Amino acid sequence: MPILNTPDYQAAWVRVRSRLRDEFGEAAFRNWLKPLALTRVDEGKAMLAAPSRFLRDWIASHYGDRLIETWRQEAAGIRGVVVEAPDASDASAPSAVHSDMKPELSSDGFPTPRGSGTEDYTAPLDGRFTFENFVVAKPNELAYAAARRVAEADTVPFNPLFLYGGVGLGKTHLMHALAWRIRERTPERKVVYISAERFMFEFIRAVRFKDTMAFKDRFRSVDVLLVDDIQFISGKESTQEEFFHTFNALVDRNRQVVFSADKSPVDLEGVEERLRSRLGWGLVADIHPTTFELRLSILEIKAENLGQTIPQPVMEFLAHKITSNVRELEGALNRIAAHADLVKRHIDLEMAQDVLQDLLRANDRHVTIEEIQKKVTEHYNIRMADMHSPRRSRAVARPRQVAMYLAKLLTTRSLPDIGRKFGGRDHTTVMHAVKRIEELRTDDKTLDEDVELLRRMLSS
Repeated sequence: MPILNTPDYQAAWVRVRSRLRDEFGEAAFRNWLKPLALTRVDEGKAMLAAPSRFLRDWIASHYGDRLIETWRQEAAGIRGVVVEAPDASDASAPSAVHSDMKPELSSDGFPTPRGSGTEDYTAPLDGRFTFENFVVAKPNELAYAAARRVAEADTVPFNPLFLYGGVGLGKTHLMHALAWRIRERTPERKVVYISAERFMFEFIRAVRFKDTMAFKDRFRSVDVLLVDDIQFISGKESTQEEFFHTFNALVDRNRQVVFSADKSPVDLEGVEERLRSRLGWGLVADIHPTTFELRLSILEIKAENLGQTIPQPVMEFLAHKITSNVRELEGALNRIAAHADLVKRHIDLEMAQDVLQDLLRANDRHVTIEEIQKKVTEHYNIRMADMHSPRRSRAVARPRQVAMYLAKLLTTRSLPDIGRKFGGRDHTTVMHAVKRIEELRTDDKTLDEDVELLRRMLSS
């Protein structure tokens, strides 16, 4: 009969984690051991859950001996440790942890790739950021499908893959998931994941210490290069020059390159034209702002992972109120769950509103319809009077529909109220405008980018 998460075993697991952190260091612990969760104790074995098969296998082979020994010291009756992975459909048997290997770690705690020196620029990957943990819906389905194709293809499907979207919409999650999956499928490939800021720092350091040839060799010898937040090289001419040549060298050798940014390649200001052109060579996939349905799905999955039962009205309240990004949404859910656990308070709407007062104030929409009309007229270079006029020419009617759509999206005003602000139009006209812009955002990329740009300016 399995013994579930009793307080004694949970306390032992806390002590085990603390000792492993002290023994292996903060970086190695964060990258490999922190994602583990104790699920149960079964017949003298501590059952630990890992977020992916790759992480499960790495832990089993490199940290197994210490896991078993530390558990035995902290909890009498524990004879073994088993690491399981939820996505192990084609390898259902969990890994009993044992190892005669020692982890070969770089200075930041990440395993040194085969064939590289001890210096490795790969940034830590978050064990939570896998494809299995990514919630897919219409706003992100193209980016997800493209990242998965790159991760699971035996040849380079498109080069580069360029992912872009606003803060907290899932770009970094997909980058990490892509790196995890490649390491899982083909561990012999050298994968480097790095931020643009780190790339710039390493290049400047190489120049300072007259080590640029070693720098070039390291980056141009990888099989897969993933660079996050490429917009940070804006205005850095020497870094852009080196980046340009590194990118060309990898593409010429048919090595996969993946970038992420907050804007599309053509909109990256302060970046040379030739580099912007090359960034758009392959597949450019954008991640749109989350919809209510997507936010609700994310909350449901996060709540399940937390092991918390959150009432549906609270979930819907959060999905309606916190629209800025997924990180804030997850943070809000964590705060509610922690508060309920620590003070033993029942989770309901009143409790959620009380706990999240500051966050809800920050997300309250104070945009006026007049502000929306002003921004839209400036963007499309039309007159303010055109927002109220009966003119139906497309040059005027389309911006007016965009303004109505944004008024519905960013304010709490009713459809009749919005119609009155647009020259006394009927609420059905506003409904038609909203529906029309929603349809066009799917098919017309230029319009979609215009609307998203206006939304960001008005929400900032």
